[in-house]
Amino acid sequence: MAYILNIDTALKKASVSVSLKGKIISVACNDTTLDHAAFLHTAIDKVLQQAALSIKEIQAVSVVYGPGSYTGLRIGMASAKGLCFALQVPLIGIGTLALMAASMIRVLPESQQEYLLFPMIDARRMEVFTAGYNQKLEEIMPARALILDNHSFLDLPQNSTPVFFGDGAQKWEPICTVSNALFTELSPLQNDLAEMSYKKFLSGNFTELAYSEPLYVKSFYTK
Repeated sequence: MAYILNIDTALKKASVSVSLKGKIISVACNDTTLDHAAFLHTAIDKVLQQAALSIKEIQAVSVVYGPGSYTGLRIGMASAKGLCFALQVPLIGIGTLALMAASMIRVLPESQQEYLLFPMIDARRMEVFTAGYNQKLEEIMPARALILDNHSFLDLPQNSTPVFFGDGAQKWEPICTVSNALFTELSPLQNDLAEMSYKKFLSGNFTELAYSEPLYVKSFYTK
């Protein structure tokens, strides 16, 4: 059985879970903003105990590699790589923005117009980390650091509904001039992370352990 340890320390709230066949069997969450270093290793022990597993039964480790908090990404990636080296198991990398998009498309109502998904992570002042995805979760705009103003996103197709979400969208909404824009809340990501990790595990889509690095987008972002 493919037990996967999932680590997400990319955003303000962190989670660690053990999943089996894409379903979470134990989870620990940290609601203390960015206090991820103190949380992580205790959480790993906790979820293993809850699942009645030894660390040696873990068959892969997945980690959310960014963008996000510089410190959080570094902590998560270092821990995940260390476990993979010690256990001799593969590393699965999940992009933060792709994960957010996968979570959002699952809950959006049916529409005659195509949704275009724009997850946003707060990057201080009027800047966000963002990317664009269509309904098939194909990337239509690569991950970037974007300074928002009232001219942003005005070149989108007229027959689509752009959806903005994530903590960065909160500062975009008051100045947004896209007439049909939809702003909505993002659900917790743990279940979608487990599902995405399992799909990559089945397909053998692993990250090269020796060369894997966080995706910072902007190297000086340290929030």
